[in-house]
Amino acid sequence: MTDIDADAVIAKLGLRPLPVEGGLFVQTWRSDDEPAPAGTATYAAFTRDPDSFSAMHRLAADEIWHFYLGDPVDLLILHPNGTHSTPRLGSDVLGGEHPQLTVPAGHWFGASLAPGGTFALFGNTLAPGFHSGLYEGGERDALVESWPQAAERIRALTRPGADLVLPPGL
Repeated sequence: MTDIDADAVIAKLGLRPLPVEGGLFVQTWRSDDEPAPAGTATYAAFTRDPDSFSAMHRLAADEIWHFYLGDPVDLLILHPNGTHSTPRLGSDVLGGEHPQLTVPAGHWFGASLAPGGTFALFGNTLAPGFHSGLYEGGERDALVESWPQAAERIRALTRPGADLVLPPGL
């Protein structure tokens, strides 16, 4: 558990709810005003709110995750060969946490605070840059059917009946 004033960090950075995917975010860099930019960067955060997580999705570009402060973040990555991995984003490098990691394009993934955590600030970078056309939301039953060994975590990182399509302009 972190003793960071999460509300103050959220306010200072101007973080807002991220539709469909979840968590809080603000885009900090966009290479240009094109619908499909060359690159983008964001700040993002998870809080102790039970609905504060990144729902399972996949992108058509690699996404680099950067850890900044707070509690560790657990990712679930579903690999196309039927396996999965559970890397932890955090500052304890010697304990196996990753201060930076890349989720390859085409891999389903989601993330949340590690158990017992209350707040994490991290960032994401994409090149080519993020636009809603890169995003595909994950449907719980289909993912569980294809990766049954990760069923419990998939269920925790999906919202039944939720919209799986991002609004245009994100």
